[in-house]
Amino acid sequence: MNHSIYSADRTTHLKIVAVALVAGIAVAGLGITARLGADDGYTQTAKVIKAGKPTAISKAETMVIR
Repeated sequence: MNHSIYSADRTTHLKIVAVALVAGIAVAGLGITARLGADDGYTQTAKVIKAGKPTAISKAETMVIR
């Protein structure tokens, strides 16, 4: 058994890389699966509202200091 990464042989390094690759694929697969199933209650139900004529709003209350 190899107790150090420095003294490990080629097959041990290959096993480490393979396990990391499988774990990465598993995490990515779980993330994609969770993302695809998460849009059940997040659909937009509001209708499109068209814009009407533009209006100008002004306020003419200026303070007069005497």
